[in-house]
Amino acid sequence: MRRCDYLFSLSNSKCITDSKHHKYQGEGTMNRTKCWISTVLLCLLTTASVFGDDNTYDVRDYGAKPDGKTLCTKSIQKAIDECAKQGGGTVYFPPGTFLSGTIYMKSNVTLKLDSGSTLLGSTNLKDYPPTVQAFRSYTDNYTDKSLIYGEKLQRIAITGNGTIDGQGAAFKGPYKVRPYMIRFIQCRNVLVKNVTIRNSPMWVQHYLACDDVLIDGITVRSRVNGNNDGINIDCCHQVLISNCNISSGDDAIVLKSTAARSCRNVTVSNCVLSSLCNGLKMGTESNGGFENIVMTGCSIYDTRLAGIALEIVDGGTMDRVVVSNITMNKVGAPIFMRLGNRARPFRKDIKPKMGVMRNITISNIEATGANPTGCAISGLPGHAIENVTISNVRLSFAGGGTKKDAARAIPEKTTAYPEYSMFGRLPAYGFYCRHVKGLKLRNIQLQLAKSDKRHALVAEECENLSIDDLDAPFSPDAGAIIRLTNVKGALIRGCRPPTGTDTFLKLQGTKSQGVLLTANDLSGVNRVAEITPNVPKTALSQLANHPTKKP
Repeated sequence: MRRCDYLFSLSNSKCITDSKHHKYQGEGTMNRTKCWISTVLLCLLTTASVFGDDNTYDVRDYGAKPDGKTLCTKSIQKAIDECAKQGGGTVYFPPGTFLSGTIYMKSNVTLKLDSGSTLLGSTNLKDYPPTVQAFRSYTDNYTDKSLIYGEKLQRIAITGNGTIDGQGAAFKGPYKVRPYMIRFIQCRNVLVKNVTIRNSPMWVQHYLACDDVLIDGITVRSRVNGNNDGINIDCCHQVLISNCNISSGDDAIVLKSTAARSCRNVTVSNCVLSSLCNGLKMGTESNGGFENIVMTGCSIYDTRLAGIALEIVDGGTMDRVVVSNITMNKVGAPIFMRLGNRARPFRKDIKPKMGVMRNITISNIEATGANPTGCAISGLPGHAIENVTISNVRLSFAGGGTKKDAARAIPEKTTAYPEYSMFGRLPAYGFYCRHVKGLKLRNIQLQLAKSDKRHALVAEECENLSIDDLDAPFSPDAGAIIRLTNVKGALIRGCRPPTGTDTFLKLQGTKSQGVLLTANDLSGVNRVAEITPNVPKTALSQLANHPTKKP
């Protein structure tokens, strides 16, 4: 057994522990992640033993011309085939531009693009023969073409300081005929390191049902065509993405589950992201679900949709997710979470069951320049999002919401495509929470660029809600800072509304019960609570607030 094979085997057997042995879900996920990162970094130091001997095969020796005009597909493939035949090694691209159509990777082969070298994708679709993979997923409905393709391989790598350029702007057809740039399926021990990837015709990278994947230090610049996702991790296990700089036309880094296999044990860290869609996303395809996911230490900027988007709409279970230490600037919404029921099958004969979304921790988030929409955390009637903790966040929104916005009745949109803007402008400029059980909001600081007549936080049809240390501005003539509708069990404590606040809490709905205000500083509030007539008289209680006030 090669040294790194042993390390990956060790990561699967020793590091991935059952979270029930940990007091906190987030702690268990982080411990597993630390072990996985340590294993992968050690493996990275032993790449020579992973990806073959020191044998090097220069593509020029097999007829490749670095002039950017001569089609070098056959020559590059000859070098790859010979490298694999001799037991593995490095296929070397020296400085220059090498034009190519589809090349097929082989086990134990590293493609090394030296500084100044470019692997240039052909603009002729005839140079990309269709490839139908054995692993069936919803991506069967997408393109069957790729620039670099590998299936059921082991110990493969793409490294170096060179560039892969797909010339994506030249492809004018629908996504079903535009090639991926990198597509690996059911591969194990995959390394992509340091390269720059530009101008993809379709998804920049697609890793489907792969295990033990390390993507480190790459740069992506691709906004030349539709569907220009930066990195797609799909039904993969044991994945580490770190130190990447991505500017993409579609989602920057997105986890998908387009088949019955989950995305499991995935860590994204220390990345800089910008996107015309979402920054960090899980979904939309969710058939196999997501388990043990960590996203940490990333910077997201100039992103049109959500900075963080967590979505289950095609069945599957999202469980044990930790998002932490994220900064954002100029995003549509900092946080968007959706449990819906689009229920799109990855095969026609398998309709997914209603999905599950639970055990999610989001902490240490700083966001500025968010648009006026607000952050939605929304499940469905009878299918609540469960056990969500959001703590230590400071979010700044554009403001400008009206009283009409505050009074809007938000439709369920059960089967709709999930997007942060799917409900329009929300009744809350901060958080709109509906159908959530076990939601904990701690040390939440909200800011506004201009006056907003909406609530800071709205919760509807929620259970076991905890709001601790909410710091939110109040605009003159605005609605109550917090509005609860049919909430069962709520603890609101440690809040200090600003001086001049008209109403702190609005309570409504016949199912409201067990709402406790305690240890709040209400000295600057004109009215503690507005309670609508249909609320049970025992629904609200107060304890040790300052000063003591009646609703």
